[in-house]
Amino acid sequence: MSKFNELIQGEIPVVVNFYAEWAPTCDEVGEQLKEFKKEQGDAIKMIKIDFDKNETVARKLNVLGVPTVILFKEGTVLYKASGEISLDEMSSKL
Repeated sequence: MSKFNELIQGEIPVVVNFYAEWAPTCDEVGEQLKEFKKEQGDAIKMIKIDFDKNETVARKLNVLGVPTVILFKEGTVLYKASGEISLDEMSSKL
């Protein structure tokens, strides 16, 4: 958890993608996020967290379902969405 906290405290925005293997919607969101990362390049970092294997982190961030995407910058949540995500909205927060 300390490594995660260190990562989201940085100046470079971090997109955290909570997913589960059993949820087909997570695959769709994952593909959208891959395209988003290509567009943003090194301006952002992106990590995937398996919801089922990291319940402690999910609970601390109040993640109740998957997919959930959270955008952090310097430890602050700039964007959070569950289910359907808006890349335009997330991009505007950067």
